[in-house]
Parts: sequence; structure tokens; C-alpha cells
Amino acid sequence: MFKGAIGAVATTLLGFVVGEPTPGMWPALTLLAVGATGYGLSLRFYLLAQRAFGAARTGSVFAFAPFVGALLAFALGERSGSAWMLAGAVLMAGGILLHLAEGHAHEHEHDDVEHEHAHSHDDGHHMHSHEPLPVGKHSHLHRHEPTRHSLAHVPDEQHAHRH
Repeated sequence: MFKGAIGAVATTLLGFVVGEPTPGMWPALTLLAVGATGYGLSLRFYLLAQRAFGAARTGSVFAFAPFVGALLAFALGERSGSAWMLAGAVLMAGGILLHLAEGHAHEHEHDDVEHEHAHSHDDGHHMHSHEPLPVGKHSHLHRHEPTRHSLAHVPDEQHAHRH
């Protein structure tokens, strides 16, 4: 948020220095809404996705965004696509499907570790207690005792073990 505020102030000052006209209230509010949803909400979703299924998978899903934009452009009448663009979209979609379908189950061990991240107590990993016990996801510093168990998972912060 601090970085965004600095960028807004710097951009506004630069606009004044070079003599750009100041937009009216409604166009300015519209631009603010577009920026908040197009960039701010997108960044929020990106960070939530990283937490949910890891950086590599999140990167591949978000890398598909230009193809979604191209599809929208075609729906609005753009016709400058190519067979290479279509092939790229098909390959990207296939990669995303592979990432999202990935998972396996086997017995594995977790070492003793202390860290902080969002978690819930119904995932088989977070058995520590609270007073009162929170409902849903929450974040705080907590310790994982060494454990061995079997459950379905994908490679993530909790499951970076060798196979």
C-alpha cells in the first residue's frame, strides 16, 4: 500500500510538472476503480493463489492472462491473431490443467519447524491449540512437531520433500 501511495504521488506530481490536464471527478473516480480492480484486486488474488498452490503454479496460471485478454479482444472484433497464438494458448491451457490436477499421496515425514503462514486446523498439519479456537484460516507464529503421515498433497512449503 505504501509503494502504491508513493507511485500515485509521484505520478500526480509528474503530471503537474509536464502540464497534463487534470481529469474531472467522475473520470478520475472511474480510473481509480479500474486501477483498484485491475491491478489491486489482481495482486490480491495472485498472493492468495501463491499461498494456496505455490509460486510456480501461480506463475503459470497468471501467465495465461494475455491469452484471456486476446480472447476478449477477438470477442470484441479484433482479427489479427495467428495459428501460433492459438497454439500458445492451447499449450498454456494444457500446462495450467496439469498444474491444477497435480497431486499425489504417500507417507512422508515433516521435520520440527516454527514459522508463520495462513492455515486452518482441518488440514492434517495444524494440530496446535488456541483459546478460543478460530474458525477458518488465520495466521500466526506456530510450531510443527515432527510427524509422519500419509495424505494427498502437491509440492508446496509444507511438502518440499524428495520422492
